[in-house]
Amino acid sequence: MDDFIELDGVEKVFEVRRRTGFLRRTRTEVRAVDGISFRVARGEMVGYIGPNGAGKSTTIKMLTGILVPSGGRLRVAGIDPSRERTRLARRIGVVFGQRTTLWWDLPLRDSYGLVRRMYRIPDARYRANLDRCVELLDLGALLDVPVRQLSLGQRMRGDIAAALLHDPEVLYLDEPTIGLDVVSKAKVREFLRDVNAERGTTVLLTTHDLTDIEQLCKRVMVIDHGRLVHDGALDGLHAIGESERMLVVDLERELPPIDGILGARTVKVEGPRQWLAFAATRSAAPVVAAVAERYPLVDLSVREPDIEEVIARMYAGRASL
Repeated sequence: MDDFIELDGVEKVFEVRRRTGFLRRTRTEVRAVDGISFRVARGEMVGYIGPNGAGKSTTIKMLTGILVPSGGRLRVAGIDPSRERTRLARRIGVVFGQRTTLWWDLPLRDSYGLVRRMYRIPDARYRANLDRCVELLDLGALLDVPVRQLSLGQRMRGDIAAALLHDPEVLYLDEPTIGLDVVSKAKVREFLRDVNAERGTTVLLTTHDLTDIEQLCKRVMVIDHGRLVHDGALDGLHAIGESERMLVVDLERELPPIDGILGARTVKVEGPRQWLAFAATRSAAPVVAAVAERYPLVDLSVREPDIEEVIARMYAGRASL
């Protein structure tokens, strides 16, 4: 597998003007991306995560050619995105969770028709790709609905389909499951997994939902304050940050704090509801089984650690060294 995406010391600096008096303004440089280097092989599916304002979206925009790097070297499929943006556009697909690429007042079907013309997709390939996306993303009932009438979750599924109609070699996804219910999230994840496996599409995924990363990506990169602070397996990130998952247990009645569960500890009790923390690197199954065997359960759920908390813990650990 060859390197499909290459970044060497890439920087992006913005100039911010602030008013300091009635007629005076000062200029301040903000380093949104500060010397990032990494490689992504063709066909890899990689998570690219970090807190808000870390530089994730800025990186994606440089990879698509929307923004020009202030320094360093960047290549996608051997192409400099900022110099050959039009040539690269035919080889990439992009989904920004908070912004749609669809036409607001047109039905979904007409938006797809315009995408076909823009990319000059052959009719047979367009119909085959559209039929597959409609089936797997459950879009059949939405094709004649104007985009402005779609819910956020429906629009997200529509945007993902639009990004894949021209068979891109690489897909950039920024919060692709935002606003989706549990069933829709599962469909989108399965769809992305199939696209990656069957077509060898390279995927770079940014998200705050660690479940997306756990179910789709073997590799995760963490960016904070414009710098790459982790590149490896997700378990490695959890281990560094000592992050924890939370098992929320609803009991039949109020009881003393749950005790004696190997690898878990009770951190909060509110009436019959209790919260048990355990290492994020562990499976939830043995903890759930132990609680179910010893206590009268009504309901339970597992809450994933918040990515910002994971990174905060990671930095707290680094600062104490």
